[in-house]
Amino acid sequence: MDLIVSVNKPKDISSHDAVRKVKKILQAKKAGHTGTLDPMATGLLIICTNRATRLADYFSSLHKEYRAIMKLGEATDTQDACGRVIAKEDPSNIDSDRIKSAVNSFKGRILQLPPMFSALKHQGKPLYKLARKGIEIERKPREVNIYQIELLDINIPYVEFKAICSKGTYIRTLCDDIGKKLGVGAHLFELERTAVGQFCLSESLTIEELKSVDMEKLNCKGIYTKDNALSWMPELKIEMSLVKSIKNGVPIEVSRLSGISDEIKSARGIRIKSPGDELIAVASYRADKDTIKMDVVFA
Repeated sequence: MDLIVSVNKPKDISSHDAVRKVKKILQAKKAGHTGTLDPMATGLLIICTNRATRLADYFSSLHKEYRAIMKLGEATDTQDACGRVIAKEDPSNIDSDRIKSAVNSFKGRILQLPPMFSALKHQGKPLYKLARKGIEIERKPREVNIYQIELLDINIPYVEFKAICSKGTYIRTLCDDIGKKLGVGAHLFELERTAVGQFCLSESLTIEELKSVDMEKLNCKGIYTKDNALSWMPELKIEMSLVKSIKNGVPIEVSRLSGISDEIKSARGIRIKSPGDELIAVASYRADKDTIKMDVVFA
């Protein structure tokens, strides 16, 4: 079955290990996640199976929501609690107004320098493997978007906050940068991903709960068909005469279609449905040719 599963990843296992467990439970031929969570982090991990793995990019591009606790006064080489402390300062004289001002200053479009301890690759090798050998590679800052950041609690040296951010944002780097802004250093102490786009943690399954799901019914929370998982995309139902062309990946001229709205033309993706309501492709509008281009086809 081609499924998308919303999993509540536990602490101290990698995202890869979570995928492996889900793949085994569902007896899937293929499986992959749509955005890494570090082993120390918990929370929402979207996993695609079989042909649904071809949709992974659509889910990875969605905004993410996190609940985080950072510890002021200690900077680490990994920017989180798993690393070695490389600098210490006394944070006891930092008042709540300074913390609030520093945290709020990172709202909006900002530049982040990707950490060395990350899965980003340099000449085919993950940066974290180089970092473990004491090798540091020059990285370029990347623009990310912090749509919302909200202080939840301050109990020095711990500061809890919620952040909604774009793809590619490192919350541990955000904590490190806030610590630098305050002049005392900081690192990510605890992290939970609470939402990915319209998917929320409360509607996810633990790995243990997934083991007891009746796969014949598929009526429980946390398990989605391709069509349901892409429900935020506008739908375009086509005539039977076009089904064969679409399944062959042929772009369709807009003049041959009806019901092409501005929403469809501006959408990140379009669900192409057969007259029988089957999802047969995910497409996008090409303004230069006034066509609907098939990006992913389920033949």
